[in-house]
Amino acid sequence: MTSTVYIAKNVYGGDGLGRLGDGRVVFVPGAFAGENVKAEIVEERRSFVKARLVEVVEASPFRTGTGPEPIPGMVYSNLSYAAELDAKEAQLKEALERARLSPGGFSRIDCSQEPLNYRNKVVYHFAKQGGDWALGYWKEPDHEIVDITSDPLARPEINAKLPEIRRHAITLLTQGAESVRRDTERKGNITVRWTPRSGVQWWIGDAPKGLALKEVTCGRVFEVPAGGFYQVNPVAGESLVRAVVDEYAKGVDVAPNILDLYCGVGVFGLSCAHAAKTPDMRLVGVESGREAIDFAKRNAAAQGAQGLFFAEEVGRNMKRIKIGARSTVVVDPPRGGLEKRVPEWLAASRAPRIMYVSCDPATLVRDLRVICRGYDLDSVRWVDMFPRTARFETLAILRKRA
Repeated sequence: MTSTVYIAKNVYGGDGLGRLGDGRVVFVPGAFAGENVKAEIVEERRSFVKARLVEVVEASPFRTGTGPEPIPGMVYSNLSYAAELDAKEAQLKEALERARLSPGGFSRIDCSQEPLNYRNKVVYHFAKQGGDWALGYWKEPDHEIVDITSDPLARPEINAKLPEIRRHAITLLTQGAESVRRDTERKGNITVRWTPRSGVQWWIGDAPKGLALKEVTCGRVFEVPAGGFYQVNPVAGESLVRAVVDEYAKGVDVAPNILDLYCGVGVFGLSCAHAAKTPDMRLVGVESGREAIDFAKRNAAAQGAQGLFFAEEVGRNMKRIKIGARSTVVVDPPRGGLEKRVPEWLAASRAPRIMYVSCDPATLVRDLRVICRGYDLDSVRWVDMFPRTARFETLAILRKRA
């Protein structure tokens, strides 16, 4: 069934949201706020339906194109970048309002970046399609690979290397010993990373053990294992780190000690430590991955910083992790948010302030609602870490309630 729908807004994830004549909510991928579209229902639930965009009857003035997404996930590829920023900001504000969270301040961290060719890491899958090998991104729900010869989100350095990478991979998949071909096919994907110091590095399947890459953030070199996490957008990533450091510096006299939870290779904690400029500052980092902790220690030593780093799961070691009355707590959990009981533990802590870095607004507001039992939400800032896609990052600053 096809219906004409007015799109009221774009929700987190990028879908346009409207209502059918019977009042049910309809989600239409590829439609933008302010548009009238014809949409064909493809899935019905009790309270909402999903639909396929058939025709744009009345386009948004901010629409820039009508073609398909260049690669899966580029949900805003046909919208002006200014309108994309407005949509994401509105989504974050709505998430906070729904959770009844009222920050004292709200703003965007402007990193003055271009919305394309920013990713320093990409993962391409490969599979045989129609008798030929395709190498690119999975497209859901079609369960097929969109073949990529030029990636609009990847760094120019990666795109320059991409033809060579494709040739090498297809050679391994089609020529030589059968055991090599089968082993390559079993691995299923290629990871490509670029850093200013290490150049373009790539591998098939799991990252090579022992390979370390050198990243640069805020003028400091951080070593990271090839398979380890680092922000994929260097420009926006640095802006986020600077925002955390600036907030830390504002209250360093009250809370000089740094507790960096989910610390990875130590970027936030070490960057704040260099800004402390106080001899009695104490840095402690906690991260579940032992390899990441090894690199955090290496980075601290290479940068001449003092710090203690522990390979532990935060949620299982709360009794062992000490939060004092002079602590600034930085948390940067994975997309699933803080582990069970960690928000309650933080809410009851004595830390004068907590800085929460999040890549998912839903888990962020879920955790903030609990932490705010003992803290005031001083400010919320967000940065467009992933232009043209649905995702973004948020920095929430919380201060202990008097």
